[in-house]
Amino acid sequence: MSDLICKELCADEIPSALSLAWEVFQVFDAPDYSEKGIEEFHRCLKDSAFCSSCRFFGAYSQGNLVGMIATCQNNTHIALFFVKQQFQRRGIGCCLLNEVLQRNTTGSMTVNSSPMAVPIYHKYGFFDTAPEQLQNGIRYTPMRLDIVNKKKG
Repeated sequence: MSDLICKELCADEIPSALSLAWEVFQVFDAPDYSEKGIEEFHRCLKDSAFCSSCRFFGAYSQGNLVGMIATCQNNTHIALFFVKQQFQRRGIGCCLLNEVLQRNTTGSMTVNSSPMAVPIYHKYGFFDTAPEQLQNGIRYTPMRLDIVNKKKG
């Protein structure tokens, strides 16, 4: 997408990013989760302590937010990563991932991937570090990316 802009979000842009995450989660992830897991995910999105511990980045196309990623733990862990359904498979996720990789100084990035996103993270070079887990109704696979030679210019 030639008009795509990926950038760190200002405080007043974060609520839109959280809304986008909830919207996409309901379509793609919620079907794989129990009611408890859905409630836990929604609670996290509303948790000001969780949100204040994250850095948020957004992808904009024609001035509209079409994707978001949030990192925590000093930009070493992906906490949230969502792209609107109609904008998937257009390089938006790659743009967002590269945006956070450029800010990572540790050499690795981790994520607890939802079942649906595991193949996507594999495509980006992440590998499983443990089998699928279940915590508070949230299903996830712990994964890691070794960043050497993964950053794109």
